[in-house]
Amino acid sequence: MIYIVEDDNDIREMESYAIKNSGFEVRAFSNGIDFFDAFEQQQPDLVLLDIMLPGEDGLTMLRKIRADGNGGDIPVIMVTAKTSEIDKVKGLDMGADDYITKPFGVMELVSRVKALLRRCEGRQESKTLKYKEITIDDHRRKVTVGNEVCALTYKEYELLKYLVANKDIALTREKLLGKVWGYDFEGESRTVDMHIKTLRQKLGEAGNYIVTVRHVGYKIGEQ
Repeated sequence: MIYIVEDDNDIREMESYAIKNSGFEVRAFSNGIDFFDAFEQQQPDLVLLDIMLPGEDGLTMLRKIRADGNGGDIPVIMVTAKTSEIDKVKGLDMGADDYITKPFGVMELVSRVKALLRRCEGRQESKTLKYKEITIDDHRRKVTVGNEVCALTYKEYELLKYLVANKDIALTREKLLGKVWGYDFEGESRTVDMHIKTLRQKLGEAGNYIVTVRHVGYKIGEQ
Protein backbone atom coordinates (compact mmCIF):
# COMPACT_ATOMS: atom_id res chain seq x y z
CA MET A 1 0.00 0.00 0.00
CA ILE A 2 1.34 3.42 -1.02
CA TYR A 3 0.07 6.61 0.62
CA ILE A 4 0.10 9.85 -1.36
CA VAL A 5 -0.22 13.24 0.36
CA GLU A 6 -0.78 16.06 -2.15
CA ASP A 7 -3.18 19.01 -1.94
CA ASP A 8 -3.29 19.70 -5.69
CA ASN A 9 -6.16 17.60 -7.08
CA ASP A 10 -4.69 17.22 -10.57
CA ILE A 11 -1.26 16.16 -9.35
CA ARG A 12 -2.75 13.81 -6.75
CA GLU A 13 -4.90 12.11 -9.38
CA MET A 14 -1.97 11.83 -11.78
CA GLU A 15 0.25 10.27 -9.10
CA SER A 16 -2.50 7.86 -8.02
CA TYR A 17 -3.27 6.79 -11.58
CA ALA A 18 0.40 6.21 -12.45
CA ILE A 19 1.17 4.18 -9.35
CA LYS A 20 -2.05 2.13 -9.56
CA ASN A 21 -1.26 1.29 -13.19
CA SER A 22 2.08 -0.08 -12.00
CA GLY A 23 0.34 -2.65 -9.84
CA PHE A 24 0.31 -0.95 -6.44
CA GLU A 25 -2.56 -0.24 -4.07
CA VAL A 26 -2.91 3.48 -3.37
CA ARG A 27 -4.61 5.73 -0.85
CA ALA A 28 -4.45 9.47 -1.50
CA PHE A 29 -4.88 12.36 0.95
CA SER A 30 -5.03 16.13 0.60
CA ASN A 31 -3.89 16.98 4.13
CA GLY A 32 -2.06 15.67 7.17
CA ILE A 33 -5.13 15.09 9.33
CA ASP A 34 -6.65 12.53 6.98
CA PHE A 35 -3.24 10.95 6.39
CA PHE A 36 -2.50 10.37 10.08
CA ASP A 37 -6.00 9.03 10.71
CA ALA A 38 -5.29 6.35 8.08
CA PHE A 39 -1.69 5.92 9.27
CA GLU A 40 -2.90 4.88 12.73
CA GLN A 41 -5.09 2.19 11.19
CA GLN A 42 -2.68 0.81 8.58
CA GLN A 43 1.03 1.36 8.02
CA PRO A 44 1.88 1.98 4.32
CA ASP A 45 4.78 0.40 2.45
CA LEU A 46 5.85 3.82 1.15
CA VAL A 47 4.76 7.46 1.48
CA LEU A 48 4.85 10.01 -1.35
CA LEU A 49 4.78 13.28 0.57
CA ASP A 50 4.44 16.82 -0.79
CA ILE A 51 6.33 19.51 1.15
CA MET A 52 3.95 22.42 0.52
CA LEU A 53 0.64 21.48 2.16
CA PRO A 54 -2.14 23.46 3.83
CA GLY A 55 -1.94 23.44 7.61
CA GLU A 56 0.77 20.96 8.55
CA ASP A 57 3.56 21.01 5.96
CA GLY A 58 5.35 17.95 4.65
CA LEU A 59 8.51 18.41 6.72
CA THR A 60 6.49 18.55 9.94
CA MET A 61 4.62 15.42 8.89
CA LEU A 62 7.91 13.70 8.07
CA ARG A 63 9.20 14.48 11.56
CA LYS A 64 6.08 12.91 13.07
CA ILE A 65 6.39 9.80 10.90
CA ARG A 66 10.00 9.29 11.95
CA ALA A 67 9.15 9.90 15.62
CA ASP A 68 6.44 7.23 15.53
CA GLY A 69 7.64 3.96 17.03
CA ASN A 70 6.34 2.01 14.04
CA GLY A 71 7.14 4.53 11.32
CA GLY A 72 10.88 4.90 11.60
CA ASP A 73 11.70 2.62 8.66
CA ILE A 74 8.82 3.45 6.30
CA PRO A 75 10.36 4.77 3.06
CA VAL A 76 9.39 8.36 2.25
CA ILE A 77 9.80 10.25 -1.02
CA MET A 78 9.44 14.03 -0.69
CA VAL A 79 7.78 15.91 -3.55
CA THR A 80 8.83 19.54 -3.82
CA ALA A 81 8.78 22.48 -6.18
CA LYS A 82 11.90 23.84 -4.50
CA THR A 83 15.22 23.30 -6.25
CA SER A 84 17.90 24.70 -3.92
CA GLU A 85 20.39 22.30 -2.37
CA ILE A 86 19.59 23.41 1.18
CA ASP A 87 15.92 22.40 0.83
CA LYS A 88 16.90 18.94 -0.41
CA VAL A 89 19.46 18.47 2.36
CA LYS A 90 16.98 19.59 5.03
CA GLY A 91 14.32 17.06 4.00
CA LEU A 92 16.77 14.21 3.51
CA ASP A 93 18.52 14.90 6.80
CA MET A 94 15.17 14.81 8.60
CA GLY A 95 14.67 11.27 7.38
CA ALA A 96 13.39 11.34 3.81
CA ASP A 97 14.78 8.53 1.67
CA ASP A 98 14.50 10.31 -1.68
CA TYR A 99 13.02 13.40 -3.30
CA ILE A 100 11.45 14.28 -6.63
CA THR A 101 11.14 17.84 -7.92
CA LYS A 102 8.08 19.24 -9.70
CA PRO A 103 7.43 19.13 -12.56
CA PHE A 104 8.21 15.45 -13.07
CA GLY A 105 7.17 12.76 -15.53
CA VAL A 106 5.06 9.72 -14.76
CA MET A 107 7.86 7.31 -15.71
CA GLU A 108 10.31 9.05 -13.39
CA LEU A 109 7.83 8.90 -10.50
CA VAL A 110 7.14 5.18 -10.94
CA SER A 111 10.85 4.46 -11.34
CA ARG A 112 11.68 6.28 -8.09
CA VAL A 113 8.97 4.40 -6.20
CA LYS A 114 10.08 0.99 -7.49
CA ALA A 115 13.77 1.71 -6.86
CA LEU A 116 13.17 2.80 -3.28
CA LEU A 117 11.01 -0.23 -2.52
CA ARG A 118 13.75 -2.49 -3.91
CA ARG A 119 16.35 -0.82 -1.68
CA CYS A 120 14.16 -1.21 1.36
CA GLU A 121 13.59 -4.91 0.72
CA GLY A 122 17.29 -5.39 1.36
CA ARG A 123 17.32 -3.77 4.78
CA GLN A 124 18.76 -6.07 7.41
CA GLU A 125 16.91 -7.09 10.53
CA SER A 126 17.42 -4.93 13.60
CA LYS A 127 20.59 -5.70 15.55
CA THR A 128 23.23 -4.20 17.78
CA LEU A 129 26.48 -2.88 16.29
CA LYS A 130 29.56 -1.93 18.29
CA TYR A 131 32.90 -0.29 17.77
CA LYS A 132 34.93 0.14 20.96
CA GLU A 133 32.77 2.28 23.27
CA ILE A 134 30.26 3.17 20.53
CA THR A 135 27.11 1.01 20.70
CA ILE A 136 24.28 1.19 18.17
CA ASP A 137 20.96 -0.38 19.21
CA ASP A 138 19.27 -0.51 15.82
CA HIS A 139 16.00 -1.80 17.24
CA ARG A 140 15.63 1.33 19.36
CA ARG A 141 17.64 3.51 16.96
CA LYS A 142 19.76 4.50 19.95
CA VAL A 143 23.47 5.36 20.06
CA THR A 144 25.51 5.35 23.24
CA VAL A 145 29.13 6.32 23.77
CA GLY A 146 30.21 4.58 26.94
CA ASN A 147 27.19 5.13 29.20
CA GLU A 148 26.10 8.39 27.56
CA VAL A 149 23.28 8.57 25.03
CA CYS A 150 24.29 10.42 21.84
CA ALA A 151 21.43 12.28 20.13
CA LEU A 152 21.81 12.10 16.33
CA THR A 153 19.70 13.21 13.40
CA TYR A 154 18.23 10.52 11.15
CA LYS A 155 20.99 10.77 8.54
CA GLU A 156 23.78 11.07 11.12
CA TYR A 157 22.52 7.83 12.64
CA GLU A 158 22.38 6.05 9.28
CA LEU A 159 25.86 7.33 8.40
CA LEU A 160 27.37 6.12 11.68
CA LYS A 161 25.62 2.76 11.37
CA TYR A 162 27.00 2.23 7.87
CA LEU A 163 30.52 3.21 8.93
CA VAL A 164 30.45 0.84 11.92
CA ALA A 165 28.97 -2.00 9.85
CA ASN A 166 31.95 -1.57 7.50
CA LYS A 167 34.63 -0.83 10.10
CA ASP A 168 38.20 -0.54 8.84
CA ILE A 169 36.96 -0.25 5.24
CA ALA A 170 37.66 3.02 3.40
CA LEU A 171 34.36 4.24 1.92
CA THR A 172 34.16 6.83 -0.82
CA ARG A 173 31.82 9.79 -0.54
CA GLU A 174 29.90 8.41 -3.51
CA LYS A 175 29.46 5.07 -1.72
CA LEU A 176 28.24 6.78 1.42
CA LEU A 177 25.78 8.90 -0.55
CA GLY A 178 24.42 5.90 -2.40
CA LYS A 179 23.93 3.80 0.73
CA VAL A 180 22.85 6.46 3.23
CA TRP A 181 21.10 9.06 1.06
CA GLY A 182 20.39 7.14 -2.10
CA TYR A 183 20.53 10.21 -4.36
CA ASP A 184 22.87 12.43 -6.38
CA PHE A 185 23.00 16.19 -6.74
CA GLU A 186 25.58 18.94 -7.20
CA GLY A 187 27.63 19.59 -4.09
CA GLU A 188 27.16 16.03 -2.86
CA SER A 189 30.63 15.73 -1.33
CA ARG A 190 29.92 18.75 0.87
CA THR A 191 26.84 16.99 2.20
CA VAL A 192 28.90 14.01 3.38
CA ASP A 193 31.65 16.22 4.79
CA MET A 194 29.12 18.35 6.68
CA HIS A 195 27.51 15.30 8.29
CA ILE A 196 30.87 13.74 9.17
CA LYS A 197 31.86 16.99 10.89
CA THR A 198 28.72 17.18 13.04
CA LEU A 199 28.85 13.44 13.75
CA ARG A 200 32.42 13.72 15.05
CA GLN A 201 31.41 16.63 17.27
CA LYS A 202 28.46 14.77 18.77
CA LEU A 203 30.49 11.63 19.44
CA GLY A 204 33.05 13.65 21.43
CA GLU A 205 36.38 11.86 21.88
CA ALA A 206 34.94 8.82 20.08
CA GLY A 207 34.58 11.03 17.01
CA ASN A 208 38.31 10.54 16.47
CA TYR A 209 37.54 6.97 15.37
CA ILE A 210 36.10 8.40 12.15
CA VAL A 211 39.20 8.72 10.00
CA THR A 212 39.58 10.78 6.84
CA VAL A 213 41.15 8.65 4.10
CA ARG A 214 42.94 11.06 1.79
CA HIS A 215 41.70 11.12 -1.81
CA VAL A 216 39.09 8.46 -0.94
CA GLY A 217 36.59 9.32 1.77
CA TYR A 218 36.11 8.06 5.33
CA LYS A 219 36.26 4.98 7.52
CA ILE A 220 35.79 4.11 11.16
CA GLY A 221 38.84 2.36 12.53
CA GLU A 222 42.54 2.80 13.16
CA GLN A 223 44.59 5.50 11.46
